Amino acid sequence: MSVKETELKQETCVLVGVINSDQNEDQVKEYLDELAFLALTAGANTQKRFVQRLPKPHPGTFVGSGKLLEIKAYCNENDIDIVIFDDELSATQLRNIEEELGRKILDRNNLILDIFASRAQTAYAKTQVELAQYEYLLPRLTGMWTHLERQKGGIGMRGPGETQIESDRRVIQQKISKLKKDLEKIDKQMATQRGNRGALVRVALVGYTNVGKSTLMNLLSKSDVFAEDKLFATLDTTVRKITLHNVPCLLSDTVGFIRKLPHQLIESFKSTLDEVREADVLVHVLDISHPAFEDQYDVVKSTLAEIGGDNKPTIVVFNKMDACRDEQSDVIPEEHHMELLEELKQTWMAKLAGDTAIFISATEKLNIEELREILYQKVKEIHAVRFPYNTFLY
Repeated sequence: MSVKETELKQETCVLVGVINSDQNEDQVKEYLDELAFLALTAGANTQKRFVQRLPKPHPGTFVGSGKLLEIKAYCNENDIDIVIFDDELSATQLRNIEEELGRKILDRNNLILDIFASRAQTAYAKTQVELAQYEYLLPRLTGMWTHLERQKGGIGMRGPGETQIESDRRVIQQKISKLKKDLEKIDKQMATQRGNRGALVRVALVGYTNVGKSTLMNLLSKSDVFAEDKLFATLDTTVRKITLHNVPCLLSDTVGFIRKLPHQLIESFKSTLDEVREADVLVHVLDISHPAFEDQYDVVKSTLAEIGGDNKPTIVVFNKMDACRDEQSDVIPEEHHMELLEELKQTWMAKLAGDTAIFISATEKLNIEELREILYQKVKEIHAVRFPYNTFLY
């Protein structure tokens, strides 16, 4: 096997979830589907899923000693690299599980942080992710540092854990303090940049991760924003000036949301999310082909409320209508798209948000002009108030 092939070899993992009063069997299945996609995005191939029924997660081992032994036996027999838990693990759980299984242990938060670390391109994004990583690691120092000393590289090891092992809590706190000061400086610069954009109407694309925001951004702005069929392809907010029927506005593509988003990331990405808070109009993009798009809608709405970005004029965009399937699971043929569109307009989904809703396909460029027109009407109303002397534009 060549060096290149060795470098590209995927790590293998198993996933672990718990059915309890907070999440039923169907929800856990859906959460583990998403966790498998997260693992794939990070570069791991899921081999098996383990699900345990408990009134609440075991305080010492999360799943109980019996299930842990079952997981251990499978991992040993199949040479599994990583065990990923769908919920956040405490320092005690992490230490006990790692000692029992003897391999790399991640929870959902750690996995998401690792993906963010691999996706961060700019110094700003890297600083935000590093801060979130240290804040995640700080309460887990007792268990994590010994664990990291024995595991070098791979998924979950990017960033501070891989490059420098610090057992001194005071040193870690100093690092966090410095990173926060660095971000404060950058936040001021970002706020100045936003202020320099003047009073132009701001439109922000928001939505669950991997619903097609960046693809839609490319269509509306005629730019080339990176888009990929993986989670969190976009970390740094991209802002483009666009013109709708001679009315200028600013369009921003923001980081996608996800259920159980680590609170450390929400805090460290505060300035990035300011684009959402300061937007005049939100375009909430949904993947209508996803079986759980209603839950994704609720996750985004609750996250917007958490960051103070709700109660704004909103256009709900149901994307990927070309991927809708009939009862026989056949893709709707192109000649029936308009038929489908009329049917969708009559459904409860069209009234989901109690605001403007539209069905499109960004990849197939279906119904994009109608979206432009709806967006134009929203932007024009705000623009007319701010620039009453520019009514000739309309």
